[in-house]
Amino acid sequence: MFGWKPCIWLVLLITKNYPNDFDAADVRHFLFCRGVMALAATRLIPMRKNKGKSIGACLHNHTSYIQNPDKTEQGELVSSYQCSPLTVDEEFLLTKRLYEQTTGRSQKSDVIAYQVRQSFKPGEVTPEEANRIGYEFAERFLKGKHAFIVATHTDRAHIHNHIIYNSTALDGTRKFKNFWLSTFAVQRLSDLICLEHQLSTIEYKPYRERQKRIVYPPKESNRDRLCGIIDAILAEKPGDYEAFLQKLEQQGYEVKRGKHTAVKGKGQKRFIRFRTLGTGYGEDEIKAVLEGKAKHQPYQKQPPQEQPFQLLVDIPQKMAADKSVGYKKWATKFNLKEMSKTLLHLQEQKISSAEELRERAAAATERYHSMGDSIKAAEARLTEIAVLKTHIINYAKTRPVYDAYRKAGYSKAFLEAHREEITLHKAAKAAFDEAGLQKLPKVKELDAEFSELLTKKKAAYPDYRKARNEMQELVRAQKNVERFFAEEKTVQENEQAR
Repeated sequence: MFGWKPCIWLVLLITKNYPNDFDAADVRHFLFCRGVMALAATRLIPMRKNKGKSIGACLHNHTSYIQNPDKTEQGELVSSYQCSPLTVDEEFLLTKRLYEQTTGRSQKSDVIAYQVRQSFKPGEVTPEEANRIGYEFAERFLKGKHAFIVATHTDRAHIHNHIIYNSTALDGTRKFKNFWLSTFAVQRLSDLICLEHQLSTIEYKPYRERQKRIVYPPKESNRDRLCGIIDAILAEKPGDYEAFLQKLEQQGYEVKRGKHTAVKGKGQKRFIRFRTLGTGYGEDEIKAVLEGKAKHQPYQKQPPQEQPFQLLVDIPQKMAADKSVGYKKWATKFNLKEMSKTLLHLQEQKISSAEELRERAAAATERYHSMGDSIKAAEARLTEIAVLKTHIINYAKTRPVYDAYRKAGYSKAFLEAHREEITLHKAAKAAFDEAGLQKLPKVKELDAEFSELLTKKKAAYPDYRKARNEMQELVRAQKNVERFFAEEKTVQENEQAR
């Protein structure tokens, strides 16, 4: 497909970047058997920042998806390196901030992380073994320089891994270089690991024999299908819980009765517990519906709530910009409707005067900014802890080298041989001196403080968002009232002038 020259370049790249994992025999095998592709690897996927979203929000979306409890056996099939699965997005983001502080360079590329997907032949590996293989691959590929998380999904016929690693190195000094044909290096390393674990590989098909899937069938998970069947059975109003289970069996489900009821449909390998289906589908909730104590509400995605009212249109300004008479008629009707909504909102908030509205809006704005300052202070301290922790670890690791350097009389030859270690040691010592630390804190104490601050920060976000929404509504209402009465005053003055 690529010819021999690209393959030779790829071999050079592989041996340059991964000298410990590849030897001459591996290279020869790659050159003569390049048609063999690893079963347990697809391509290396750069994960980019989405427009309109922050880096933190994008990282949260990606890492939350792969940790879906329904896909990972309630989180049992999730492992990580140098990060916690619960706070992986925050820790990735802090490393990126450390990179900016350490190097003085900002994020230019929109690549925020990388993902590798691994798929296994059905029946060859257990979920636990698949997760261990994914972890081993990430360790060997990244060589401990990047934090990563491995999530094994079992919701498909084939077990597969999602591996996400931070594009920024742990020490904050560099970023991962997505070199030319890096995907094939990923495939090669994954292939070697698969062979070591006696797993099969997939024969590579020539380009002309490949088939593209252009029609995507509608996707419906086993859980969605089960929820729909439960909705239909409950609509029939069975006499009791046992009759309900019997109707499920008539639909082709195998029912496991016990402490927690679980069912398994045709072609499914695993049982699904009712309590994992979500609100309204637990055993106690179903029994309450059957006994007439509650009403069943099928789960439906709620559409986003519309704003109670919008800002009024500045009609004089728009007309000065050569808007038509038709636009003026539309804007007048729009302003009347939105002003009515605004007044209803003020009545609900028990605001009876313009002065009270200004006071409430000012108080809400002050409360919002105060909460924002508190969160920013927590974030700043989290960054300080991450930087300090990194310096402490670097200081401890490089201290023997620096002691040897000092004993060697600060030899230039010794410095050239150990420049990286000595530089890290000096940087850590300079950071301690700048912070005025007489005694270094313990890493465990810093971890505890980091965890506590992160918990408080996350707990404050709901109130922060509530305060923001309240402020926005009051400020918008204040502007509408001021604009409306200003226009009314102008109209009255024009009528009096006539």
